[in-house]
Amino acid sequence: MARLTRWEPEDPKFWQETGSRIAWRTCGITTFSLIFSFATWFVMSAVVVRMPAIGFQFTTMELFWLAAIPGLASGILRLIHSNFIPVLGTHPVVSIATIIKVLPMIWLGFAIQDLNTPWITFMIIGFLCGMGGGDFSSFMPSTSIFFPKRLQGLAMGIQAGLGNFGVSIVQFVAPWIIGFAAIGTIAGGPQVFTKAEPVKGAITVTKDAQTKRVTDVVVSKPELAAAIEVIRDESGMLKDVVLHETDTVKKIREEVKRDAQGKIVEVTPSKGMRIDVKRNDKGEITDVVVLNVAKKAMWLQNAAYIWVPFLVIAFILAVLFLKNVSLPSRGFKGQFEILSSKNRARTHTWNCTMTYITSFGSFSGFAAAFPMLIKTLYGGFEGAPDPLAYAYLGPLIGGAVRVITGGMFDKIGGSKGMHWTTLGQIGGVLFLAFGGYLTPTSVEQFQGFLWGMLWIFLMSGTNNAATFRQYPIVFAYSPGKGAQMLGWTGAWAAFGPFVWNVLIGQSIAITGNAKLFFLGLSAFYVYTLFINWWYYTRKGAERFDYGNSGGTWWDKLSDAEKNRMRQIDLGKA
Repeated sequence: MARLTRWEPEDPKFWQETGSRIAWRTCGITTFSLIFSFATWFVMSAVVVRMPAIGFQFTTMELFWLAAIPGLASGILRLIHSNFIPVLGTHPVVSIATIIKVLPMIWLGFAIQDLNTPWITFMIIGFLCGMGGGDFSSFMPSTSIFFPKRLQGLAMGIQAGLGNFGVSIVQFVAPWIIGFAAIGTIAGGPQVFTKAEPVKGAITVTKDAQTKRVTDVVVSKPELAAAIEVIRDESGMLKDVVLHETDTVKKIREEVKRDAQGKIVEVTPSKGMRIDVKRNDKGEITDVVVLNVAKKAMWLQNAAYIWVPFLVIAFILAVLFLKNVSLPSRGFKGQFEILSSKNRARTHTWNCTMTYITSFGSFSGFAAAFPMLIKTLYGGFEGAPDPLAYAYLGPLIGGAVRVITGGMFDKIGGSKGMHWTTLGQIGGVLFLAFGGYLTPTSVEQFQGFLWGMLWIFLMSGTNNAATFRQYPIVFAYSPGKGAQMLGWTGAWAAFGPFVWNVLIGQSIAITGNAKLFFLGLSAFYVYTLFINWWYYTRKGAERFDYGNSGGTWWDKLSDAEKNRMRQIDLGKA
């Protein structure tokens, strides 16, 4: 394992002759690996929206939990990963973290093919998928160590931006890759995918206001009058509603071929109608819906298997080309000194953690919840949008803007960028909350909801790019602590998918919509806006960052003051 005994990126001559080549090569390899880390982290968010349609009988809250659990794991693992780079180095950490993610991808591919797989098994697999989010807190600190301060915002913006494309890639590729036997029979046979949409105006249902029992069903469309039969008992009470085939109405059928073991090997696409009659515990009818139904083949396991070869390639590149930088290390115990009172580290650790939850926590949280949010809020309307046809757009925008704006914040300062983008996020969540887009009455409102969500992704992605510049500046007296802070804050923000999914699910369960969550989120944004303004943005702020053009708090200190802070950090003063 190659170890670089001399690493001085702030030395212009060293950077030009040696450092630049090694740093950008390292950034390229770790970014390539990070793309597929994010893909494995968010694969569950793409899979859960299809699970009910292939036969899994999980509740809405259980589906939100499946989308949430990778976030819980990634947050825990990031807290661990944030200590690795200063102690173990880039080469072993990135190599092992890359190849280990093959396990949950293969397991998920097998589990999704068996409708008897219990929910708890998917929860375990989802937790392991969180390894893809955990290693972010090793990759980003590694990059910050390899680059001079003037290029850290650019380099980390590129890495995080391109890495976060993994979220868009998995949500964009999933609808395509699951549509055919991409890997052949070795990956397993297809599942039967069922898409059902209500037939608008087919019937008029009357319910008792107190018991919620259906008392009458009237066929509203003349062309369906011969196909729909309303059955009553001798007393006139509604007993059943059934569908009959006619010359113009065809009942949906499932046309499949199975092998000797009973496994599906072929699905013939079919279309038709179906009537769903819901009953309570007493057998009384509580709802009746007429549906247009389409069935086709789907290979949902491909959404997991497709990432395995890319992870193997990234592992080989990491083993062959990554190197370690020798840094002063105080071991794992020393990594927790960011929580000490030295140089007010504890205060700024808290501040950075809160503001990073606002930026990356929002990005990752909404990226994981977006597909289920679309399905839950707008999936019940006729002509409902396909969640995966739109879900990738948010992460794509949030990732792209990181790449574009990283260099800009090197010039103007990270704190200013965080200030304005946090204001933008506040505006976005309030627009959705008070615009009626979280309590829709028609599918036409989806466009407004989509634009509001994409605005939040744009703002949170830009905000995130600003943090990559700011945090190393806040801890400018210790490059190791600056690197560790990126890992530490990233760890807490990685709980975003877990927190967002669980709280959105709870908000929907309690109130029937997600408005309560968005209002609470706006209050949290206001709090972090004040923190950033008071400590880092206002004139005379304690650790201001006005960019390469306006200078930073560290630039204004004398050499004696800088040396004193370094000595305090090392425990020598």
